Amino acid sequence: MASRLADPGPASASALALAQKVGLSFTVAAWLDRDRAGDEAGLARWLEPKLAHLTPPDALKDLELAADRLAHAVRRGERVAVFGDYDCDGITSCAIVTELLRAFGAEVVPLLASRFRGGYGFSQPALESVVGSGARLLVTCDCGSSDAPRLRALAEHGIDAVVIDHHLVPAEPLPALAFLNPHRPDCGFPYKGFASCGLAMILGASLRRALDRPFDVRTLLDLVAVGTVADVAPLDGDNRALVRKGLEVLAAGERVGLSALALAGTGGRKRALSSEDVAFQIAPRINAPGRLGDPMVSLEVLLEKDPVRAHELAHEIELITKKRREIQRVLVAEALAEVDARGSREHEGIVLGRQGWHVGIVGIVAGRLASELARPVIIVALAGESGRGSARAPAGFRIHDALVRCQDTLIGFGGHQAAAGLEVRADRLDELREAWRAACALGTEDQIDARAAHQPDVRLDERDDLMHVLADLERLEPTGHGNPAPRLFLPAVDVLGARAVKGHLKLELSVRGKRVGGFFPENGDKAEELLRGRLNLSARLKRDHYRGGDAPELLVLGYEKLA
Repeated sequence: MASRLADPGPASASALALAQKVGLSFTVAAWLDRDRAGDEAGLARWLEPKLAHLTPPDALKDLELAADRLAHAVRRGERVAVFGDYDCDGITSCAIVTELLRAFGAEVVPLLASRFRGGYGFSQPALESVVGSGARLLVTCDCGSSDAPRLRALAEHGIDAVVIDHHLVPAEPLPALAFLNPHRPDCGFPYKGFASCGLAMILGASLRRALDRPFDVRTLLDLVAVGTVADVAPLDGDNRALVRKGLEVLAAGERVGLSALALAGTGGRKRALSSEDVAFQIAPRINAPGRLGDPMVSLEVLLEKDPVRAHELAHEIELITKKRREIQRVLVAEALAEVDARGSREHEGIVLGRQGWHVGIVGIVAGRLASELARPVIIVALAGESGRGSARAPAGFRIHDALVRCQDTLIGFGGHQAAAGLEVRADRLDELREAWRAACALGTEDQIDARAAHQPDVRLDERDDLMHVLADLERLEPTGHGNPAPRLFLPAVDVLGARAVKGHLKLELSVRGKRVGGFFPENGDKAEELLRGRLNLSARLKRDHYRGGDAPELLVLGYEKLA
């Protein structure tokens, strides 16, 4: 993105003092000095989060009740159905609860929602599957908060329900035996940022105590890390400690299915994984089968113990992922063409819908357009008289609040502030388009200006070695929602080489006289324009794994051409 880049300026005196006190590069100290000003006392703990720092779970409403009911099922040999949503958080949560219960000897029937049969949540087809399974207890994972009618029907069949969810809670009381959701008004648990997989792990620790049997719940942290990052949960507080440790468990490679998926994402190179690797390599592969068909293969690969079978499943998922990418490529091109045909690029919010668009891909397409256009976007896959769609927006925009303002034009919607799904009648799409524009135009002062998404946070200090800065940046992991990785300002960078690779732009840059690789996603068409130019850059600093990981690489976010 070519734009005027604001120079954050040199490190302050307090940043220089922090660098010396904590032993950090000047660049990272300057960012911490701005981002965490006045929090020096907690900085060391934040840089080195530990599981011992987790919030005690005692105040999580219904936790003991849920653990006791599961323990009763284990002791009595009851069959337990574990039902997860079709996305990564639901699948990892289902895997966690299934693995826990099986470790304690329970008979478990794992089930997942389907986009194409029942849709999101504990639907009528899901209810029928649970009743038909012969289970006496149901545990829902990443759904259930909005499913009171089906849960009530479940109770009429004599089946108890334990609901694990983190979505917004309706006013209607939930007819479940236990309801684990920190967003309940009557829940005193102070940390509200958990994804469902984190709640599932907490339930596992409580179940272990209730049964008084050994089980190391830390072995589940790789699943917690994947589900938390994939669901765009905030990477602060308890989540920061869980994901930091979970990435270490993931790197150890004990879960053969996740290892196989990770190797596919890294091109067969085994290396330490970051939250970005999870978000862009592992999670999309877990989600791919459920986008195009049956998500159960993703659950199978997470639970698989045999390495040979795990690699077979991972290969199957890889083929599905490639098919998903091709469908996505076509839909993104069609959606952008429609934006231009409608003259919608400068609209406050954008709604697009078309008969025949793939309902499993609309969320990815909405995310791509929201990033490229810096606007909140709704993409709807129409099928006859109605359609299902997804809403995405630049960081900071409160999607759920905006949809509430549009609810009169919708059949229904659900989700949270970072992502949501919806259903709309085909003949009301234009009404939704206008309502969405109006809702997005309202905005709020605390929402991030999407047009500033590529502006740098901190200047690369001229006294710092790039690899020293990179090592310090890795101490900030996990980065993502709630803890974004710093965007560096690099002035007067010379472009020595530029070439298009599969639509992306590979660069050879001169940074203070040193040759550094660069990567500019989705900007392969700018190779000729930028070759041998001089730029101010906004970029993130990463390891260049194609060169063995011992060299730095710049992930370019934005640029400003210099005369």
